[in-house]
Amino acid sequence: MALRSNSPTSERRRPHGGEPIGIGLLGCGVVGGGVLKLLQANAEAFQARVGVPLEVRRVLVRDLDKPRVVELDRAVLTTDPDAVLTDPSVEVVIEVIGGEEPAGQYVERALGSGRCVVTANKALLAARGPALLDLADERRVDLAFEAAVGGGIPVVRTLRDAFASDDVFEMAGILNGTCNYILTRMIDDGVTFESALADAQAKGYAEADPTLDTGGFDAAHKLVVLAMLAFGARPPHDGMVIEGIDGLELKDIEIAARLGYTVKHLVIGRDHGAAVELRAHPTLIRRTSVLGSVSGVLNGIKLEGRALGPCFLSGRGAGDMPTAVSVVADLLDVARSLVAGVPGLVTGGRRLVKRPLLAPGEATMRHYLRLRVRDEPGVMARVAGALGDAGVSLSQIEQAEGKGGEADIVLVTHRAKDGAITTALEAMKKSADLVKGAVHLRIEEL
Repeated sequence: MALRSNSPTSERRRPHGGEPIGIGLLGCGVVGGGVLKLLQANAEAFQARVGVPLEVRRVLVRDLDKPRVVELDRAVLTTDPDAVLTDPSVEVVIEVIGGEEPAGQYVERALGSGRCVVTANKALLAARGPALLDLADERRVDLAFEAAVGGGIPVVRTLRDAFASDDVFEMAGILNGTCNYILTRMIDDGVTFESALADAQAKGYAEADPTLDTGGFDAAHKLVVLAMLAFGARPPHDGMVIEGIDGLELKDIEIAARLGYTVKHLVIGRDHGAAVELRAHPTLIRRTSVLGSVSGVLNGIKLEGRALGPCFLSGRGAGDMPTAVSVVADLLDVARSLVAGVPGLVTGGRRLVKRPLLAPGEATMRHYLRLRVRDEPGVMARVAGALGDAGVSLSQIEQAEGKGGEADIVLVTHRAKDGAITTALEAMKKSADLVKGAVHLRIEEL
């Protein structure tokens, strides 16, 4: 791979006769550096696969003097996005800046000018993915985004290609390594959320402000992207059930283990035809399930097709090299389509249709409830009555020995609507039997 500057020409070129494909890189942080390392280390192999050399023509950086993971001609570096987006020798733009803006403006400009784009930006795709895909289709160029979900796990490619002849109706996955690491520490080592988070931050698995991860928002962004591919859906931007792990107590993880469950932060997607169900929250699943065994910073996703049945993918979901591997894999696909004279082929696929979200209260599953109640006669009857009035039946009941006039009751329900649980809890609050807010976790049998 040649890393050099290239003087503008009067018109943009399509690769032909062995001409190199020019690449513009927006962002040269952890992931961008990984992309450059792969392109440099595997230049000959990539040229053999694509048929022409891949040349990095421009790299957008914040600081021209900052040390880089690979040696770059200074003439390649720029702090001006226009130098990348208007360079006529750049045919593929790789965006690894992150965030909705200014990355969204850059991607839109690149696509609008007839350039293919490879991005790892899940927040941007979740917010504006359908519009950007429409623009790519209109301009007959590619918008490739394997790295936006699952890091090095080829889930986007699997949905796009392997399931092209099938109908995916359900998916469930662990898509945030920070949450999974914290929960693994809590489960395996019996430490509190706060201690596990501090450990994750010390190891570089969690940001100084971990809210995007621990609050469930990162996983939710990824789920929206997957819903576009799996269900052909344009879901609305709000209305999803999104809950994080920051309120989890060690006590509930220990009780779950005693009941045969483990706690994972899951994304759940189901196609109900008229609507799509999208949720991201802590979930009890069987310890023996495939997702129950995904630990540490690993990610995992289970897809269910009507013809194929279940398909499971697992691997490193974040980090410089796993994400860079997916970015470069997309780049190679896009480059081959350019060489073949069919840009837009990688992105071409199912059309997206506006679909409403299933109302949160309509989602049906089993539920785990831990209630701190007054330890006195009649309370259990009133709790059971509130659940029964809401149409919720119980599968398991545990009551700890009371202390100080209070007692903990643990309930596991049969399948019931989320809204029924909410109704029952509201009734319990009115009776004054609850000493503090209930702990409510959903249970999925996967």
